[in-house]
Amino acid sequence: MDLLHALGSFVRVVETGSFSAVARETNNSQSSVTRLIGQLEDHFGIRLLHRTTRRLSLTDDGESLLTQARGMLEAAEELEATLGRRKAAPTGRVRVGLPPGMAILITSHLSTLLQRYPGLSVELVIGERFGDLVEERLDLVVRNGRSESASSVARAIATFGRALVAAPAYLEQHGIPLNPAHLAKHNCIVHETGPGSDRWSFTGPEGPVDVRVAGSLHASSATMVHRAALAGSGIAWLLEPHVLDDIRAGRLCRLLPEYISEREQTFVIYPSRRNVPPRTRVLIDFFVSVGREAQAQFANSGAPVDDKHLSIVSTRLAA
Repeated sequence: MDLLHALGSFVRVVETGSFSAVARETNNSQSSVTRLIGQLEDHFGIRLLHRTTRRLSLTDDGESLLTQARGMLEAAEELEATLGRRKAAPTGRVRVGLPPGMAILITSHLSTLLQRYPGLSVELVIGERFGDLVEERLDLVVRNGRSESASSVARAIATFGRALVAAPAYLEQHGIPLNPAHLAKHNCIVHETGPGSDRWSFTGPEGPVDVRVAGSLHASSATMVHRAALAGSGIAWLLEPHVLDDIRAGRLCRLLPEYISEREQTFVIYPSRRNVPPRTRVLIDFFVSVGREAQAQFANSGAPVDDKHLSIVSTRLAA
C-alpha cells in the first residue's frame, strides 16, 4: 500500500463526504476507494469512519489521523515544491471572496503581484459574508474567524482588531476624545451588524471599558461607514485592514490607541490542500504576506492624536 496515496484518499473522502466522489476524482471504482480506506484501517489497526447509508462521520481515531495526515501531505507538497517539481507558471483566473476591509488592503498591493505574473487574472468578489465556496464558485475566501466546514482548509493570515478613526476635519470641528467615555458626546457612525452594534467594547490601561455610542448615521455596510468617516461625518470603529492605508496617508486619524478592541484571527479559506493550482497557491502566499505586513505596520501606528499632530495632518491635506 502506498501510504501517502492512501492518506490522500482518506482526506478527500472526509472533505467530500463521499467514496463515490473520490472515485470520480481519481478515475477509480468506488469499491477500490473503499478497499483502500479499509487497508488504511488495517494498517493502523483502528476504525476511521462510521458508515451509514446516508452519511459518513469520523471516529475519534479518524479525527486524530485526519489532522496528522493533512500535515504529512502538506509537508510532502512543500518538499516537491522545494525540489523544483512545480515549475509551472501561475496562469489563469482566481476567483476570490473578500470582506470590504481586506479588499481595500489587498487591492492597494495587487498591481505588484499582477505585474510579476502577467498570465495571472484575479476576480474579486466583495461581500460581508460568504457561504459554501463550491456553491459560490470561489477558489478562495478571506474570512475573520476559521471556517466551520471540515471539508475546507484554513491558513492563518494575521490577527486584527478594530480601530477608532475620524477625519481631521471632524476632529478640528468637534475636538479629540481623550477616553472612551468622551465618545458618548461625539457623533459616532454605527456599523449595524446586529443587536449591540452601538455598544463598543475596549480593554484599556485600567481594564475593560464598555461604551454605548450614538450618532446620526447607521449603515449595514462597512464600506459606507468607511466612506462616511472619510467625509468627516463622525467617529468610526472599523477593522484595522479597512483603515491602515488612510491612517498612513493622514486621511484618517487613529484615536485612543491605548484602548484595544478584541482581536480576531483572519484566515484564507480554500477547498482542499490537494492539487492546489499554482495560480491559487500564489494568491494564498500573497494574502499571508500582505496580512502579516499590515499587522506589523498597524502595531506601529499607535501614536495618539493631539492638537499638534492634528494641525500637521490638516496642513498636509490642505496642501
